[in-house]
Amino acid sequence: MNLKKTLFSIALLCFFGLAVQAQEKASPARTAEGTVGDAKITINYSSPAVKGRMIWGDLVPLGQVWRAGANEATTFTTTKDIMVEGQKLPAGTYAFFVIPNEYESTLIFNSEAKQWGSMNYDSSKDVLRVNVPSQQTSSMEERLVYEVKDGSFELRWEYGKASAKLSN
Repeated sequence: MNLKKTLFSIALLCFFGLAVQAQEKASPARTAEGTVGDAKITINYSSPAVKGRMIWGDLVPLGQVWRAGANEATTFTTTKDIMVEGQKLPAGTYAFFVIPNEYESTLIFNSEAKQWGSMNYDSSKDVLRVNVPSQQTSSMEERLVYEVKDGSFELRWEYGKASAKLSN
């Protein structure tokens, strides 16, 4: 009787272990939030991991539109009109794309918020494009991360970083 209970317990633990492992996603959904004046900023994205790969210029080609995350296009929402690098971005939800380059990256806010990746990206629906410096960091960021802080937002992944000034 004890052997049956032990075997059942082991089987049950294995089942739950596999179920938990199956629920872990390669690029889990993440949210970055913050405020700029009285505007609430929300960035929804899927956060892929480096996993030993070279990111910038390899997995993410330079000079091409990138969905700025994994899976569905990253979205950037502002509840009020704001300024991004001194240019007006009306209140709303946007698909957020990046064209990364070695020294400067283009941040793109596109009116078609609901789309998969960047396969159907249409530049005629861009509401705003701003250029910002591309920076190398000394510390490694294993997962893509966005952060809204101190009048700016930034994205960091691997040894790369780009940030934009926000104001209202």
